[in-house]
Amino acid sequence: EPSVRFITTRHEQATGYMADGYARAGGGPGFGTALVVPGPGLLNAAGGLSTAYSVSSPVFMISGQVQRDFIGKDVGMLHEVNDQLTLIEPITKWRKRVLEVGEIPAAVQEAVYQLKTGRPRPVEIEVPPETMEEQGEATLLDPKSAVREAADSTRIDSAAEMLINAKSPVIIAGGGVGLGNAHDALGELAEALQAGVFTTLNGKSAIPWSNPFSLGMNRGASASTPAGKYYGEADVVIGVGSRLAGLGGSIVSGDKKVIHIDIDSEEIGRSHDNTYGLAGDAGKTMKELAARIRSAG
Repeated sequence: EPSVRFITTRHEQATGYMADGYARAGGGPGFGTALVVPGPGLLNAAGGLSTAYSVSSPVFMISGQVQRDFIGKDVGMLHEVNDQLTLIEPITKWRKRVLEVGEIPAAVQEAVYQLKTGRPRPVEIEVPPETMEEQGEATLLDPKSAVREAADSTRIDSAAEMLINAKSPVIIAGGGVGLGNAHDALGELAEALQAGVFTTLNGKSAIPWSNPFSLGMNRGASASTPAGKYYGEADVVIGVGSRLAGLGGSIVSGDKKVIHIDIDSEEIGRSHDNTYGLAGDAGKTMKELAARIRSAG
């Protein structure tokens, strides 16, 4: 494909990190793609994969394998590492070994589907050299539908009611805002609420710092600053696209309520007990929240 640009690196470690950087800088719905040799090559790229996994970055890793007849035999083939799939399981969302040409379309289809649904994390396909060299028949497949829906409408109604009655709401935006292309929706919600927006380290690009509702990073909001005082006096905290794991107890102590918007339902409530969850696409959910708040006057 002439439109695909190939960039050759000197080391697989750079390959993994470059794919992660491309994925994060580009935002959804794209992803970073990396190709590495098997064994040590894949393990060298594991640093980038583990980083991408921890920050929910969509990376498609394509790795080689040893010859089909020697996979798992431990016979000392070049770059042989037994059971690559198990080794990278903790740092990939989905992984598959493809042995035949005809299996490639379904594997790629599923890999891209996994990248574009739920929490975006790395996926990996490993292919032995014979499969790369062989010719064969394969049925090309259309992409699977990967629609991200807003959170449940009834729960959005309840969250909107909480926010309408809030005296001093504050928004904390994480990296999921950028990954979900939810920047405009975040601005709409902040304006509808007249609420300040702090960002996490990974969410620094969620809102322009020139925006009148931007209060910078939450790490810099010490109690002695006006922003820190506003942060501490919030009665409702809206967390968007962040695990909210590193906030400490002050932001959610006492009577504070947390409304947590995240694509991954398993992350909701993990960090703070007093949490009302909205599991769904961040952008669509925030737009619906903003619309309800505006309609309430």
